[in-house]
Amino acid sequence: MNHAFVAALAEAGHTAESLSGRLGVHPKTVARWAKPGHIPQGRHRATAAELLGKDVDALWPDAVRRREPVWFRPWVDIEREAATLRAFQLAWVPGLLQTEAYARATLAGGVLTADAVEDLVAARLARQAILHRERGPLLVAVLDEGVLRRRVGDDRALMAGQLAHLLACAELPSLQLHVVPADAPSYPGLDGPFTIADMPDNSRVAHVDSPAQAQILDQASDLVTLERRWERIRGEALPRRRSLDLLREAAASWT
Repeated sequence: MNHAFVAALAEAGHTAESLSGRLGVHPKTVARWAKPGHIPQGRHRATAAELLGKDVDALWPDAVRRREPVWFRPWVDIEREAATLRAFQLAWVPGLLQTEAYARATLAGGVLTADAVEDLVAARLARQAILHRERGPLLVAVLDEGVLRRRVGDDRALMAGQLAHLLACAELPSLQLHVVPADAPSYPGLDGPFTIADMPDNSRVAHVDSPAQAQILDQASDLVTLERRWERIRGEALPRRRSLDLLREAAASWT
């Protein structure tokens, strides 16, 4: 329980319903902010703190001790609040499913300093807590088979460990994993990775990767396009059981 937030509500004479009315969000959204690990999205955080007469760091200290890039923080907030995350990855294991060694290998060899790499790895691993949280989001992840076959880093053991981790994660009730096999014909996933977040208020937001900063999309036209891509990608993916069989075979090939 976030006792600081609950106490601030009482001191300000607010309830979840009254504060939600001031912020334009659902009362259940405000109620979740009282639970550990739930932080308001950036556009609501400062306003809520002001209405309660408190500093943001007093109510949600994790919000100011964050290690991910500033431009990525709005998406991390969305991940925390989402009911379902539907993610397609063409080249990498999704960040929510990466091991520490794999995450570090994806960031090494670039222009980042050693300290920056450590911050990004720590931030990526911290995000994964949502998959183990009570009433956390359901993650439906679809991977191209190339993700399982392409070596990341110089050590085959790194890939063996990563795929073993994927198999362990696949047993979580919060994860549904599918693989698009290598013999699938050309399909819309080749245009690149993306994630669609289905929110508790029935709204949707998408995250689209790019070589520079990723984009967060909430326009209906963009979301319709991504929904169509998602359905066609799922149509090429193997069912869960066959996907796990392929994953086991790929894991064994790295040992």
